[in-house]
Amino acid sequence: MKKLLILIICVGAIQSVMAQEVAIGIKGGLNFANVNPNQSAGTTYNSRTGYHFGAFALFKLSKIGIQPEVLFSKQGSKYSFSSTNVDANFNYINIPVILKIYLMAGLNLQVGPQIGFVSGGDVKTTIGGVTTTQNAKDFVKGADTSVALGAGWDLPFGLNIDARYNLGVSDNSVNGSSTTFKNQVFQISAGFKLIKLGN
Repeated sequence: MKKLLILIICVGAIQSVMAQEVAIGIKGGLNFANVNPNQSAGTTYNSRTGYHFGAFALFKLSKIGIQPEVLFSKQGSKYSFSSTNVDANFNYINIPVILKIYLMAGLNLQVGPQIGFVSGGDVKTTIGGVTTTQNAKDFVKGADTSVALGAGWDLPFGLNIDARYNLGVSDNSVNGSSTTFKNQVFQISAGFKLIKLGN
């Protein structure tokens, strides 16, 4: 994962010099998040709807582009077992570096690594109608790694839309936890290029 990230960053640095288009913009959208645990018998996991927003840069050369991003992302899950209900709300600062392969008319395929850092959140546990709230950092590791897969469409006038699935590859449970889990997040985004240089 680290070698892939370094390779994409190096390619991006080369492209930034040779790029036919350089753009900076903003984006945001919806998250449909869950976790992939070593599921315990009798535990039901449900997705949690959140959102993300942030900024991106695009370095495009012909049919290939590199798009690093910085995003605030609300993730987590909702799960229940026995008479206990848990609402896990994890806030991340995510840094994906996306390789975009352009097909035609602005349509593109996307793949790349993502590193995330927990910035906050909480875990609410309800038992018998009584709810207690704890810091998310007591339940999840501070850093997360994922692989992003998706597709997008760069429209005229600087608009773009993306659909992306972030598949977690690292175990995010804290030391001593009996449950291991990986983030799984489906994102739908809309973006706009604020600054565009080149074709």
